[in-house]
Amino acid sequence: MDADHLTIGFIRRGYSRSGGAESYLQRLAGGVREAGHQTRLVTTDAWPDGEWQSGLVTRVSGKTPTQFADEFEALRPTLGCDVIMSLERVWQCDVYRAGDGVHRAWLARRQRYNSVLGKMRCIFNRKHRGILRLEESLFGHAGARRVIVNSQMVQREIEQLYGCPEEQIDVVRNGLPLAQFRFTPEARTEKRQALGLAPESIAALFVGSGWERKGLRFAITAVENCNDPRLQLLVAGHGTPAKYRSRSLRFLGVVQDLQALYAAADIFLLPTIYDPSSNACLEAMAVGLPVITTKGNGFSELMEEGRDGSIIKEPDNTAALCAALRFWSNGETREKSRASREEHARKFSIGRNVNATLQILLQATASAASTSGKIRKT
Repeated sequence: MDADHLTIGFIRRGYSRSGGAESYLQRLAGGVREAGHQTRLVTTDAWPDGEWQSGLVTRVSGKTPTQFADEFEALRPTLGCDVIMSLERVWQCDVYRAGDGVHRAWLARRQRYNSVLGKMRCIFNRKHRGILRLEESLFGHAGARRVIVNSQMVQREIEQLYGCPEEQIDVVRNGLPLAQFRFTPEARTEKRQALGLAPESIAALFVGSGWERKGLRFAITAVENCNDPRLQLLVAGHGTPAKYRSRSLRFLGVVQDLQALYAAADIFLLPTIYDPSSNACLEAMAVGLPVITTKGNGFSELMEEGRDGSIIKEPDNTAALCAALRFWSNGETREKSRASREEHARKFSIGRNVNATLQILLQATASAASTSGKIRKT
């Protein structure tokens, strides 16, 4: 094995055109190849042909999380990789990036806001039970030699819920290709005209898929309760618009040019129930937007209240969300702190993220070379 020329396997089951994990993986794989290493992707048919420019693609047919994990486990010894990093819950791997957070923690938070019927469905859901078994293998039975998290919130959850030792977990913050996320007045003017936004309009932007988890219903209620005709809520991402109704609401679908959309907006609003660390919040901040989010978003650890935005304790506290929207609706207030937000966001480059992750992969390579054996499925 040549430590200067490794073959690194990446594991990701699903694919979403607007998914943060997919964008992260593409950026990471590109950085790894620039460092002189080879990469390989194990995925399913959900990942489109031509959307992986960083090496070989191996596809498996597992449709559910457990089926995928079983098929990958059978395939793993034949991949010829020096180290394997999974972004998917599997039975075992060298490095697991918990970019989706801790499912057990998400279910617990979701229960607070679910109906009685929803709670019963969750308890008896086979998919949830399968994911929890995989988490137990990774965190509770050392199925992952190293765990990468993007917030201290997730680190605490893994330690407290599964007894995973602190020294096994590394916090690596999300990173951005910063050149792609910069504010320009020209981009703002052009995009606002394209969206038909009047000069006096205040655009609150919500970006992401998984609208229930990210708290879209709370965002809608907060905007409506502000009772400000200038205030509009723009929603970008994949979801089911028919479930939501509001005169102040506009669905934009999946948007490819997010930088221009951030530039056109005035406030970024994400009252999420649970988010390990929203990459969209970092993107919005890099373009200068104040971020309104919750304590359930690991990204809030990076925010300074009143400079970077507002942190609300619970997503259903729509009165607090409304107060924050009113505060940041003041143009002078936003502009006064814009430069500070942009400067703060620039500390989190994709290069910094890739370098930190690569160091962990190199350390895990030595461990993978010296140990072997299978982890019992629980």
